[in-house]
Amino acid sequence: MGVGKIVQIVAVLVAVVAGLWSGFPEASLIIAVLGAVAGWFVAAEDRQRVLIAAIALSVIGGGLSAVPGVGEHITSVMSKLASLYAAGAIVIILVAIFEKLKP
Repeated sequence: MGVGKIVQIVAVLVAVVAGLWSGFPEASLIIAVLGAVAGWFVAAEDRQRVLIAAIALSVIGGGLSAVPGVGEHITSVMSKLASLYAAGAIVIILVAIFEKLKP
């Protein structure tokens, strides 16, 4: 297991914990940094899947908040995962632009 995979696992775990536990004040910053680092380690053949997942997570939004009992928690976790994937997607896009412009 490489460094990239470990960063991705830690990033998802932090996003899930931050989504379930609201007493985590620096969660957004940590998620953004971990998402950016995880985006750096995404292999070229997996970039499209990550970008599609980022779009899907941002579209889901609060659609699951109507589920009784756990809807708010699911929505919160999905929101944190959307933030994580958005940060990764930004880095993936920047890396793709750099690779395209590189001589």
